[in-house]
Amino acid sequence: MTALHSALIVVGLAGIAWGLPAMHRLRRPFDILAAIAVLAGTVVALLGTLLVAVPHFFD
Repeated sequence: MTALHSALIVVGLAGIAWGLPAMHRLRRPFDILAAIAVLAGTVVALLGTLLVAVPHFFD
């Protein structure tokens, strides 16, 4: 399960890395989707970090 939790961190960081420049590059209605991707990436990366640090947190 640690590999899955580490994958959550990588996917979250990838969402943040894509979304931050995309917020400034995309036009008006699509920049909101990039901002939501950054928010979701932050949540997913933090969740993955929590599950790597404390493996049975939700049990």
